[in-house]
Amino acid sequence: MHTLSASASLSSRVVIGVDEAGRGPLAGPVVAAAVILCKPRPSGLDDSKKLSGKRRGELEAVIKRRCRWAVGVVEADEIDRLNIFGATMLAMTLAVQGLCAQLDAEEVHEVLVDGNLTPHGRHADWCWPARPIVGGDALEPCISAASIIAKEHRDRVMRAHAEVHPHFGWERNAGYGTAEHLAALRRHGPTPLHRRSFAPVAALLS
Repeated sequence: MHTLSASASLSSRVVIGVDEAGRGPLAGPVVAAAVILCKPRPSGLDDSKKLSGKRRGELEAVIKRRCRWAVGVVEADEIDRLNIFGATMLAMTLAVQGLCAQLDAEEVHEVLVDGNLTPHGRHADWCWPARPIVGGDALEPCISAASIIAKEHRDRVMRAHAEVHPHFGWERNAGYGTAEHLAALRRHGPTPLHRRSFAPVAALLS
């Protein structure tokens, strides 16, 4: 799944920032975002976890309006099939593919990926120069922008799922294994959105 937007002028040296949201939750998808920053870049970019929800929403709107961006989404059943690492590599690949589909003749100079690993050599469809940056969501503005897009997208998805499955508090915990979520999981059992390969869910199915 891709969500795309096309706007803004690009510099001749195309650098893409990539980050993900949702590796740790017990339910819902893992989401990766890829962003090419516009010039001038949005002010106030930072690691999405350091920003208030209100500020993240404001920055998301600016990034989507002025920059190039795309997301890749991998659902829970695919996470169970691939494992969470493989699913994250796939989500990042889908996001960059979606973003590159918006470009004309521009050549991607480099993809900066938050963390210590990239999909290079770890997913067959990854074909771009890549560099991992530990803590990149706080160090590289293009990765900061990707972290904001990924988190806001995933949080919206989980709020929508919470309307269908109201017992688990996903509008508050985004699918993470909070005490509230674990208690509801024991009481009501897993939904199709739960990751059956994750230990707390697998324990209820054994």
